[in-house]
Amino acid sequence: MKEFDVIAIGELNVDIIFNQLSGDPEIGKEKFAQDMILTLGSSTAIFSANIATLGARTAFVGMIGKDIFGEFIKNKLLLKGVDVVKLIETDRFSTGATIVLNYNEDRANITFQGTMDHMTFNDIDKNIFEKTNHIHISSIFMQSGIKKDLIEILSYARLKGVTSSLDTQWDPIEKWDFDYQNILPLVDIFLPNEKELLMLTKSNNLTEAISKIMPYVNICVVKQGNKGSLLLTKNGINHHEEAFLNTKVVDAIGAGDSFNAGYIYKFIKGYLPIECQRFGNLIGAINTTASGGTGAFESKNKIIKTAKDSFGQNIQL
Repeated sequence: MKEFDVIAIGELNVDIIFNQLSGDPEIGKEKFAQDMILTLGSSTAIFSANIATLGARTAFVGMIGKDIFGEFIKNKLLLKGVDVVKLIETDRFSTGATIVLNYNEDRANITFQGTMDHMTFNDIDKNIFEKTNHIHISSIFMQSGIKKDLIEILSYARLKGVTSSLDTQWDPIEKWDFDYQNILPLVDIFLPNEKELLMLTKSNNLTEAISKIMPYVNICVVKQGNKGSLLLTKNGINHHEEAFLNTKVVDAIGAGDSFNAGYIYKFIKGYLPIECQRFGNLIGAINTTASGGTGAFESKNKIIKTAKDSFGQNIQL
């Protein structure tokens, strides 16, 4: 048995979330927020924290600065049960941060990349691939070093018999330069949301986007928010799974990352793709019951209780 079920490779930053805003930002004017939260940010960190809380043996490989935010991130990961031995700490760059203006089920973000933009495959200890069954990579457009080396990383993982998942996330500069023809065959599970998939494939609608990626995917799950998710496989599965709807959404920050955590948690345990998809939908919905990307995932018992009380689902972890 390997030491870890999953190693997350990627970006680390803090989220400073402003809730209950008095209006939209305007140049030269000031607005009030009625609530502020400092929390663990970054899609990959939210994924790792939540899958660790579900019960997966999880480690993180990422770069942080030797600063207050870096210490905050490291401590938060440790509290979630994520191994941080392979974190790369540097005094050359500052730890990144994202300002989140939260508007119920939508948000506006401003990010300082900091260390996120500087880690490359050369910085990563290759021994990690001997210690894990699966790697997860997210937010490649936030990380020019990882994006540049993505094919090399995925190829090395495949060489070592390690499965992989990828969620590209949004491209802040909206260039969307993603070589899906060469990248997707190396990815075991591709996890875009619907809007991102349209942009990545330069398509006008979902049918067109699917037709472009299908020759290259192994498993793809398209996240569709409150419409659920769509599962596609090279073996011909095309399955839509309805969402678990939360009528009292606190916020949707990290819901997609939590879906990823739910799907991969079941995947590493050997469940069928549709079973993984359904559990991903549930974990994504549970995310919306508390503020921030990790707020709903304090413990296994809380997850089990929320699944039962809010969505009528009996689960075991």
